[in-house]
Amino acid sequence: MKTFLLKTFGCQMNKDDSERITGLLRLEGYSPCEDESVADLFIYNTCCVRESADRRFYGQAAALKQLKEERPALLIAVGGCLAQMDGDIVLKKLPHVDIVFGTHNVGELPNLIKEVENERQSRCEIKTSSSDFTGDLPAERKSRWHAWLPIMVGCDNFCTYCIVPAVRGREKSRPKEILINACRALVDDGVEEITLLGQNVNSYGRDLYGETKFAELLTEVASVKGLKRVRFTTSHPKDLEEKIIDIVASEKSICSHFHLPLQSGSDSILKLMGRRYSAASYLRLLERIRSKVDDVSITTDIIVGFPNETEEDFLATLDVVKTAKFDQAFTFKYSARPGTAAAHFENKISDEVVKDRFDRLLEAQNLNSYESNKRMLGKIVRVFIEGMSKKNVHPLAARTDSNKLVHLDGGRDLIGKTVDVRINEAFTWFLIGERKGAK
Repeated sequence: MKTFLLKTFGCQMNKDDSERITGLLRLEGYSPCEDESVADLFIYNTCCVRESADRRFYGQAAALKQLKEERPALLIAVGGCLAQMDGDIVLKKLPHVDIVFGTHNVGELPNLIKEVENERQSRCEIKTSSSDFTGDLPAERKSRWHAWLPIMVGCDNFCTYCIVPAVRGREKSRPKEILINACRALVDDGVEEITLLGQNVNSYGRDLYGETKFAELLTEVASVKGLKRVRFTTSHPKDLEEKIIDIVASEKSICSHFHLPLQSGSDSILKLMGRRYSAASYLRLLERIRSKVDDVSITTDIIVGFPNETEEDFLATLDVVKTAKFDQAFTFKYSARPGTAAAHFENKISDEVVKDRFDRLLEAQNLNSYESNKRMLGKIVRVFIEGMSKKNVHPLAARTDSNKLVHLDGGRDLIGKTVDVRINEAFTWFLIGERKGAK
């Protein structure tokens, strides 16, 4: 049996694509492995949202050149968003790579492998669009209990810093009936938690039905018998309708967590970014969410060092962060992406200034995260036990409805179960809990 080693960079959409790649290769008789010295096939599922992801991939892939020389039969394939963006450039930079495939032709990977094996010539196949959905391909999930479910692909927002519309295409929704049937099939297969995925889930259905249908979809998914938890990501602040907030507040199975990328707290920078909301309207949205949804957590994305960002602009972002009191924030230094409008903006910010602002932002948000977790002390909460902890001394890793990570003691027999825990310790990134009634 041939083996493959798959490395995934980037977002949840890439993680889902990797589960589809695994499912396809399993049908071809391949078996996954983690040993570089014996793998017959290397696959990189790449990300290009930030330059750091580019460098990390090219560095790792370049290191395979010697292994390829020692084992000429080894095949190396590169897929994902960077492959979609760079295409033949990957082969020019890494001539030992055999296959480059884009985000729109994941399903063609098995045939590309056979062609390269037969012809011993490298192949680059990049489609600019496709009528097929990667989400319709067979998948082998990492978790027995959790499943990603892409409800749409692509994005129509064209934020000036973002490469996603270029590498994932325009918004394209999957029919609601197909998604509901997929949910039922996943539950029948033992899945208890489903995460609905999209670059902007709030605009789901606009291309199919002429109007957004995410509220209807969310309600129907939540009503699927046997499904215990529903999550969704990502929401664009300009498109989050009041009825979505009401549904999250009323439906017990929908988790009380919103991921709402802020990106900047400065109105002038938000305008340059093409975000189409103001800092004040964003904060009003958080107030409405918190007034309706009990024990809700709100996480966000923030970019520092965007072109033209002044100290005053940055201080405006800090003010919003301190007011919003996010539970967690994914913070990034601005990275210019070829093909985006912002890549041509003048008034770039120096690395020294960006680092200083990034460190100050991180300090402010870390305090928010710790204070948010500290408020959980002494509470008894329901958690879903996801698996074994990789680093913590408490062996089990679990998650609350509000998406907070909890470590606790217990055996593997508890994985996949929902239990009540008392929160005994709070840290910036996680909580320590104890099962109610445990001795």
